[in-house]
Amino acid sequence: MPRLKRIGITVKSAFDHKDEAVERVIEVLKKEKCTIFVDTQRLKGHPCIRGCETIDEKQHLDLLIVIGGDGTVLRSIRELKNFSMPILSINRGTVGFLAEIELREADRVLPALLRGQGVIDERSILMVEAVRGRKTIFSGVALNEAVIAQGTIARLINLRTSVNEEDLTTYHADGLIVATPTGSTAYSLAAGGPIVHPGFGPAMILTPINPYSFSQKPIVIRGDSRVEVNVHMKVRKFADIEVNLTLDGQMYIPLQNGDRIRATVAKQTVKFLRMKQETFLSTLRSKLKWGER
Repeated sequence: MPRLKRIGITVKSAFDHKDEAVERVIEVLKKEKCTIFVDTQRLKGHPCIRGCETIDEKQHLDLLIVIGGDGTVLRSIRELKNFSMPILSINRGTVGFLAEIELREADRVLPALLRGQGVIDERSILMVEAVRGRKTIFSGVALNEAVIAQGTIARLINLRTSVNEEDLTTYHADGLIVATPTGSTAYSLAAGGPIVHPGFGPAMILTPINPYSFSQKPIVIRGDSRVEVNVHMKVRKFADIEVNLTLDGQMYIPLQNGDRIRATVAKQTVKFLRMKQETFLSTLRSKLKWGER
């Protein structure tokens, strides 16, 4: 890898000792003679960013450093305009499945990564559309998952699902999760879905949420597939049923009866800067406590 010189920094909106964390990273970048660009929306007024430039979508950056947890990484990906730029996640959250290093490691590890001693880990993302009639009412990307679910009262909804225009099933359930391999350790796992190694390649995992039928189990399908989910609600008596499309737990789009959700694996990938190629199995051991008695 070439040396990384133009570095952007974004952070979690609120966490303890934010100034100290950002200042620590900036000190390393200055020692490495990097040009520093900061997310002034989330660091406005912080003295540690004096002399830094503001991140602008027109600028070319060699690397985006994200200080926070997985939620901050997901937000940053949603705001990305240039998917060729790699991301380095410095954990200041909780579990941090997407994090590469802890803040305490920055002084030691960050200089080596900036000097080109890291590797790029590419992750597939979903392209998701919501269609109402002939109109696309929403289009966006998700690294972890897209979820179609009801959230107001305990009433099941019908989600007629097809893959490549061939009927799969109608899920009579609380909802349906369409996840990437990266998202297999997130909501899909909590709903009973399988863990899929991100090195498996592009794929989609369909995981029903509390299905009425015991035979409707999670399924992993090819990444070049096209999934379409048609929303059907019985609204005669329970007219207040709300169904939403949620992307990565952060974007919420209200749906109506008859709306269609289309999901494909995007041509772009999200690139993470890693210290070494294989980290997923060690992540399972450390984050999910595998191997502990």
